[in-house]
Amino acid sequence: MKTKEEIWELRLYIAGNTAKSQTALTNLKKYCEEHLKGKYVIEVIDLLIKPQLAEGDQILAVPTLVKKVPEPIRKIIGDLSNEEKVLVGLNIRPASK
Repeated sequence: MKTKEEIWELRLYIAGNTAKSQTALTNLKKYCEEHLKGKYVIEVIDLLIKPQLAEGDQILAVPTLVKKVPEPIRKIIGDLSNEEKVLVGLNIRPASK
């Protein structure tokens, strides 16, 4: 019996429509399409609109990406421009030596 593939639940916290926020979202979508095609959901949370949501994931800086599922929960801060760091940080790819 084949097990259903897990859907990756990713949450990107931003503060307004800034260049850094846009870069982070663009990079995240690109990596997901390349490595998790059809297996991911991205939720973007603008803390200027919903600041109370920062507390739940203990967000201290923006943009911050939070991987909720699959566990373990991981956080990556910044514009996600370093693909290797993002993929390793999300456990999509093992760290290269």
